[in-house]
Amino acid sequence: MDIQLLIQQVLIEPISLPFMQRAMIAVILIGLVSGVMGAYVVTRGMAFLGDALAHTILPGVAIAYLAGGGNSQWVLIGGMGAGILSALGIGFLTRGGRLSEDTAIGVVFAGALALGIGIISKAQNYSTDLTHILIGNVLAVGSDDLLLIAVVGLIVVGLVVLFYKEFLIVSFDPTLGETLRLPGEFLRLLLLALLAMTVVISLQAVGVALVAAMLVTPAATARFFVKRLHHMMILAALIAAFGNVVGMYLTWHLRVAPSAAIVLTLTALFLLAFFFAPGKGYLWSLLGRTAHR
Repeated sequence: MDIQLLIQQVLIEPISLPFMQRAMIAVILIGLVSGVMGAYVVTRGMAFLGDALAHTILPGVAIAYLAGGGNSQWVLIGGMGAGILSALGIGFLTRGGRLSEDTAIGVVFAGALALGIGIISKAQNYSTDLTHILIGNVLAVGSDDLLLIAVVGLIVVGLVVLFYKEFLIVSFDPTLGETLRLPGEFLRLLLLALLAMTVVISLQAVGVALVAAMLVTPAATARFFVKRLHHMMILAALIAAFGNVVGMYLTWHLRVAPSAAIVLTLTALFLLAFFFAPGKGYLWSLLGRTAHR
């Protein structure tokens, strides 16, 4: 087959349509932001929190959906409000060590999820109208959605860059943070709020069911190649953006759900790193043990 024809059919044709162009831009933006925040999620062991926040947005999504007649921008804003409130609620419950973080997450997660289900169940045709909340709806992203994702992403990444040193200190050396008189509680709540915002925009691509993968898998893959946090952020963002784009191409050619294709692509990249990453991969460790025998 002619190489130019192959390139046309495999690479050019999928992005010739406006809805695929918008979807590609959306997954790239979401990948960049989720990769940056995912570095914190992986290094701080916050995977459960990320997954829980994805479910706690349901009340906000349901209220916004009913009030806005299904308008996607209203749904996104409603979910963001609920996610930030849930994150702040978890931060309040765990303040001063009165409650462990996993217990607080479990309480807020279950309560918010039940409230969301109760509100959604009052809507007509809720089982079909809100299916995209569970599995994502990136192919339906409009220009206004793209603008909202870009603005939220810029805010998240901008604040991470602005407070990078402070976040680093309070996350990994709280004692030093107290010595330097950093506002540790404010920074902890801000980080939770940024995570909630990232979760909400990631729902556009993969939905509630798979949003944790957007945060965890690219950063876990990057961890095989770098040690420093800012290097992990950059590499995880690139891995997430690349994996999301490949997933969208697979969606087009294999006719599968975008959320499934994206997460499976990211998982495949993780497994490649797990087995073959120089120095840290599983096969490298096997070769090392064999050489020492």
